[in-house]
Amino acid sequence: MTADELGEWRDEFPALEGTVYLVSHSLGCMPKRATEYMGAYLEAWQEKSIMAWDDWLPEVERAAERIAKLLSAPPGTVVMHQNVSSVMALLASCFEYTEKRNKIVFSEFQFPSVSYVWKAEERRGAAVEIVESSDGLTIDTQAMCDAIDENTVAVPISHALFNSSYIQDVKTITTKAKSVGAHVILDCYQSVGTIPVDVVDLGVSFATGGSVKYLCGGPGAAYLYVRKDLIPQFEPRVTGWFAHKAPFAFTMPEQRYTDSIWRYMGGTPAVSALYQARAGAEITGEIGARAIREKSLAQTARVVERVDEREFKLNSPRDPETRAGFVAFDFVGAADIARELGRHRFYCDHRPGVGIRVSPHFYTRDEDIDLFFEAIDALRSGRGTGL
Repeated sequence: MTADELGEWRDEFPALEGTVYLVSHSLGCMPKRATEYMGAYLEAWQEKSIMAWDDWLPEVERAAERIAKLLSAPPGTVVMHQNVSSVMALLASCFEYTEKRNKIVFSEFQFPSVSYVWKAEERRGAAVEIVESSDGLTIDTQAMCDAIDENTVAVPISHALFNSSYIQDVKTITTKAKSVGAHVILDCYQSVGTIPVDVVDLGVSFATGGSVKYLCGGPGAAYLYVRKDLIPQFEPRVTGWFAHKAPFAFTMPEQRYTDSIWRYMGGTPAVSALYQARAGAEITGEIGARAIREKSLAQTARVVERVDEREFKLNSPRDPETRAGFVAFDFVGAADIARELGRHRFYCDHRPGVGIRVSPHFYTRDEDIDLFFEAIDALRSGRGTGL
C-alpha cells in the first residue's frame, strides 16, 4: 500500500474497523463526532425544553454556512431542508406555466424522485421533455442543449449521474439555458464531497443535495442554494411559517415572505438531522474537495483496473475527467454477489441495469479495493469469503 496522506482520517470513522466500506455514494460512513453532536442536541432538549431553540436555530444557520463553503457559494444563499424531493417540490412551486413558456427539460437518467416531482407538474400545465441517452451511460451535452429553447422554464440536471457516475457539462448546459431565460436546477448529491463544486462559476440558478452520501451525515440534512439575485424574485407556493417575514407574529391567512434565503425554508426545520450531519460536513470542509478528488481519481482508476482484469462490463466512464466518485460494473449474477458481499461486511450496492457500484472515499485504503475484488473472486468461485 502506498503512503496515503488522508489515511489518518480513518480514525474518525470507527465503523471502518472490520469492514471494507465502498458504499459512500449511497451512505457515507458515520464519523465518531456525530455521537458527540447528537448528544449535545439531546442534552439541550432535555435540560432546556423550549429554550433549546436558542441553541437549535443558530445551528440551522451554521449548517447552511458549512454547506455554502462546500458549494463555494456566497453567504446567505443556502438554506437547509430535509430531502431533495421536498426541495424540488418547493422550486417547482415557484414557477407558473404559460402557453409560450411551459417546458421542463431533464434526462432519462435524472434520479427517479426528481423525475416524479417534475413530471407531476404536467398537471399544472407544464410540458415535460426527457432527453434520452445514446449509449446507456451518458447524456449528450448537445442533445440537452438542443432540447432547451425559448419555451423552457426549468432544467433540473444531475451534476454526476446516479447510475453511471458520468459528470455532465453543467457550464455548457447552463449557458444555453441562460440564453433563453431558463433556470438550471443542479442536483449535486453525487458530486459534493467527492469533486470540487463552485455553483457561482457553474452559473446555475439553484442547487440542491444532501447529507446521506459523500458528506457522511446520514439522512435528513438536505440543502438548497439560490443564486443571490434570484432570492427575492420567487414566492414558493410550497411554504411554511419559517418563510414568513415575522414567523413568531403568527399572522394569517396570507404569507408575507421574508427577504432572506429563509423565504425558501418552509416549515419547522429538522434540527436533529443538522446536528447529526455536522461532523461529516466539518471533516469534508477541513480536508477540502481538491484533496478528496485527487485521491478519488487514483482509487477509482484502481477499481477500473480490477474490473478490466476480470473482464467485467464497465458501466462508468473510462475517462477519469468525466467520472465522479464511484465506479459501476456488471457481470452475470452481480446482484446475488452484492448481497452476499454485504453479509460479509464488504459494503457496496447494486442497481438494475447498472450492476455493482463501489465508491472509494478519503478514508479508503488501496488494500480495501484489492480485498473487495478478491472477495468477489472467492464468492464467484464458490469458496466463500470473510475478513
